[in-house]
Amino acid sequence: MALSIKTEEADRLARELSRMTGETMTDAITRAMRERLERLRAEKEAQGDYVTRMQAFVRERAGRYDRRPVTKQEWDEVVGDTSDDLGFPQ
Repeated sequence: MALSIKTEEADRLARELSRMTGETMTDAITRAMRERLERLRAEKEAQGDYVTRMQAFVRERAGRYDRRPVTKQEWDEVVGDTSDDLGFPQ
């Protein structure tokens, strides 16, 4: 099976890699592609694990909190904007 290198940069990189590693160009390119694929697969798996962990985290905690909209009165009481807190006469 043939691999056609069609750019000068790709050819230069493949030759430099081959020289630096002492491998044939075929072996150097094969190893480089294998290593990159392994990194990409690991990144994808780690991302998937992260998403799965975050979804589980949210599901576990969703029922613990009151998620209804806050009324203006509740908000004012929490932030201290009531008539008493602001010193307004009743």
